[in-house]
Amino acid sequence: MTITTLPKVGSDIIIRKLSILVKINQAVSRSLNLQNSLNATLQVLHESYPIKSGAVFLMDEETGLLNMEASIGYRRETAKTVYKPGEGLTGRIAATAKPIIVPQVSKEPLFLNRMSSWDPAEDREQTFIGVPIIMDYKTLGVLIVNLPYTPKRDYDSAMKFLTLVASALLQPIQLNHLVDLERKKMLDEKVLFNEKLKEEFSFHKIIGNSHEMREVYEKVAQVAGANTTVLVRGESGTGKELIAQAIHYNSPRSDKPFVRVNCAAIPESLIESEFFGHEKGAFTGAIARKKGKFELADEGTIFLDEIGDLSPMTQVKLLRVLQEQEFERVGGTETLKVDVRIIAATNANLETRMSEGKFREDLYYRLNVFSIFLPPLRDRKTDILLLGDHFMLKYSRQHGKAVKRISTPAIDMLVAYHWPGNVRELENCIERAVLVCEDQVIHSYHLPPTLQTAESSNTVPKLSLDSAIASYEKELIQDALKTTKGNRARAARLLQTTERIVNYKINKYHIDVLRFAK
Repeated sequence: MTITTLPKVGSDIIIRKLSILVKINQAVSRSLNLQNSLNATLQVLHESYPIKSGAVFLMDEETGLLNMEASIGYRRETAKTVYKPGEGLTGRIAATAKPIIVPQVSKEPLFLNRMSSWDPAEDREQTFIGVPIIMDYKTLGVLIVNLPYTPKRDYDSAMKFLTLVASALLQPIQLNHLVDLERKKMLDEKVLFNEKLKEEFSFHKIIGNSHEMREVYEKVAQVAGANTTVLVRGESGTGKELIAQAIHYNSPRSDKPFVRVNCAAIPESLIESEFFGHEKGAFTGAIARKKGKFELADEGTIFLDEIGDLSPMTQVKLLRVLQEQEFERVGGTETLKVDVRIIAATNANLETRMSEGKFREDLYYRLNVFSIFLPPLRDRKTDILLLGDHFMLKYSRQHGKAVKRISTPAIDMLVAYHWPGNVRELENCIERAVLVCEDQVIHSYHLPPTLQTAESSNTVPKLSLDSAIASYEKELIQDALKTTKGNRARAARLLQTTERIVNYKINKYHIDVLRFAK
């Protein structure tokens, strides 16, 4: 058996080149930043190969141009160097996807020397070698180097080595491409999400066409485009946060944060930290720096719900932020400035609280720049049916039920109720009715017991058997008449009885048939 050994000089060159490739692979694996990986590769070539100068150009998919991404060893700034495909040696490599070797640049007219890599008056002759960076038969860029001219240089070996270097650059280039795609996807999703938020919280989407709500819409439209502080007032459950969101998502700040703070839900000992953040070690348990709600809402909107429940001490600290738009974190000395729009909300009577000394006058006047009052649901009865239908469809989809409508007696019961919990109570009531409903219609007996008391709906609290049957019978006939738009004969067929019996029951229960003929 014959063992062939490489000449010592040849083996030394191979080992040196392998060592350079290992260094390059380590360099590109060390950073996720493409620019750093390309610069590190050129630095290794400059120190170990060695090259006089070198650069990496990458193809811009949008413009189709070769842009300089990294360089080393040039006489002047090269960052803005650009080649068109086919232009000069670099452009020709990109256009043909084939390497080019020029042993003596002084004899090559296509060597444009655009980056001043060689000065014929001062420098020795140089060699140019350029190789394409290719993946899946697609040219992603070009690696070019300038070497001192040596007549006995093995150009074929040099070209193959640089081709391996170009292959090593595929990993960071491909990773950067994936990161860019993911970033673009996230930006597209953010834009789409913001558009959905604007649509979701458009005041045109708020349910209600009563005179009282039209006044609310008008005020929202007036103030949304400004940076004015807004105070939203109204009973609990009237939708104050929905109005605040409508203002924010229809304002110039719509693509910035909307931060909600429930002032009543934060313990007094933590509220300053929640508002303004804290430094590491500011108190027991502060194991790291934390940003406060105002800092998180910078350039956006902060919604201070239940503002009337703030303690006097917190009111003093909040007043400074409203006046100066600056604060310090708990345990910190640095003054932070923010640009935040304030929308506050309360169900408390602030004027009464001021007279009792529980709410500062200066804070009240600072908040009450533009006031919007949300009427209670009992004062806008005409919106109850619209809201009921909206919640019925919402929870029918959510719970996979085929509920289509609310029966007339159930509507009458909804309208008769005084709704102390306002829209929130109505929503909960309809969700419950959808859950217990077994057919396509919500009937009065699907509604919660609180709506079926004498106080709320003028019904007798404890019905006799005959009365209960009569009430149910009346509701069935009204439902049939509503379905047939007042046609008694069709209603009778729907109920599988005779028209004579239906007429008798209509007269017995004093049902107004004309009400359903519309």
